[in-house]
Order: sequence, then structure tokens, then C-alpha cells
Amino acid sequence: MGIKEKADSLSRKYQSRNPFEVIKGMNVILVFASLTGVRGFYQYFQRNNIIYIDESLPRHEKIFVCAHELGHMLLHKKANAVFMDSRTLLNTSHYEKEANVFAMNFLIGDDMLREHSEFTVDQLSRLWGYQKELIELRLK
Repeated sequence: MGIKEKADSLSRKYQSRNPFEVIKGMNVILVFASLTGVRGFYQYFQRNNIIYIDESLPRHEKIFVCAHELGHMLLHKKANAVFMDSRTLLNTSHYEKEANVFAMNFLIGDDMLREHSEFTVDQLSRLWGYQKELIELRLK
């Protein structure tokens, strides 16, 4: 199953595109904390899924970060990207792009795209509040 199919399947299963509702239904531990240098991260620890989100982010960004970290949880469950980023020479940008693709497919359903099919990328970016690059990822 591809990334888009996983995002759509999850939103159908929980009947929501709100990542906070979905992770609650999945018994994911959510921690809001003061984070330095990152907006959030995912951790798999002692068979627990934990998502950390910077408490100082605006609500809209918290939603995106939660969806992004949910993507890491589903796509890269045992890959400790924070460790790989800070302690190894491995490039984690592939993981980040996949998590962004998941987040955008989860947050913006096909019905939303159809409803605004005449909009440009700039207009969709302003409408939904996501960077143009993220909208472009969703449109691919």
C-alpha cells in the first residue's frame, strides 16, 4: 500500500482527517513540550508510540506536525530519525519527504482538491495555510 492509500485508509477507518483524533483512537501518547530546534518528533519506546510536539507552535502548525509525525509512525516505525540525524552521517531527508507526503495526503483529501480544482498552488497555499512546496507535494 502506497503513502496516499495509507493516509486515505486511516482517515476512513477513523472517519476523520484530524490527526489528534486519530492518534487518540490509536492510543498514541501525545506530549506537548518546549522543544528546541525541532517542531516535533516521533519515538517508538518500549512498544509505545509517542509523538512530541512543540507547545509554542500555533494550532495550525501543531496539526501539520502531528500529521507529519503520524506519517513517521506508520512509515518509519523503528527508524529513530532524531538519532540518525544527530549521531550518524545518514541522510534522513527521504524520511522527512515521505512524512510530508503522508501528512498532506492525510490532511487534504481528494474531495477538498476537487472542490477547489480551479485554484492555483498559491491560492491553495493561502486557503489551507501550508507552504507552496507542501501543496505541490500533495498535487503530485
